[in-house]
Amino acid sequence: MSYPKVAYKSLRILSENELIQNSQAHFQFMNARRSLRDFSDEPIPKKVIEDLIRIASTAPSGANKQPWTFCVITNKTLKAQIREAAEKEEFENYSTRMSEEWLRDLAHLGTDWRKPFLEIAPALIIVFRKSYDIVNEEKHLNYYVNESVGLACGFLLQAIHELGLVSLTHTPSPMNFLTNILNRPSNEKPFLLIPIGYPAEPAFVPDIQRKELADISMFYE
Repeated sequence: MSYPKVAYKSLRILSENELIQNSQAHFQFMNARRSLRDFSDEPIPKKVIEDLIRIASTAPSGANKQPWTFCVITNKTLKAQIREAAEKEEFENYSTRMSEEWLRDLAHLGTDWRKPFLEIAPALIIVFRKSYDIVNEEKHLNYYVNESVGLACGFLLQAIHELGLVSLTHTPSPMNFLTNILNRPSNEKPFLLIPIGYPAEPAFVPDIQRKELADISMFYE
């Protein structure tokens, strides 16, 4: 099926000075974003979470397949089950699976296998990637699935920050327990676990810096 073409309308056209001012202001805003482990248990309106997912779903995807499912968990029993299973995997990671180099790289962040935020945060968003869809009992492949779902997660994290909420990207590998606890179909695999909420008072983050522009970019002019 071929879709008809529609005219694209730019939301706004800025002058060069406006572009520069806005890009600098947006960088300063985004540079304040941090991954947080100290959450308040204050609930978030369901409508806000629904809109966050809608925002994430505006991300580009291979062949417009949109190969993602966002599972939102606010149920306390389910959150407790997820924490228990995640901590079991993380204990194995920190005890036997991670290399000495990996553990050294994590040491300055102060992380360990304990994940209380999985119960404290008011909501967990678990993003599943779909390598294929099933339509009328037929299998339809999706394309560039990891790239597409990664982009959607990026949109989601930025939107969370824009609303003044905080988040954490958590990957308790392996994550198959999430498929089992949430009873997801065989075409879905867990991609990322994102606790979201308001920051605790007080909340603390490691005193770390991002790389400078010269360390992450090359310009060919």
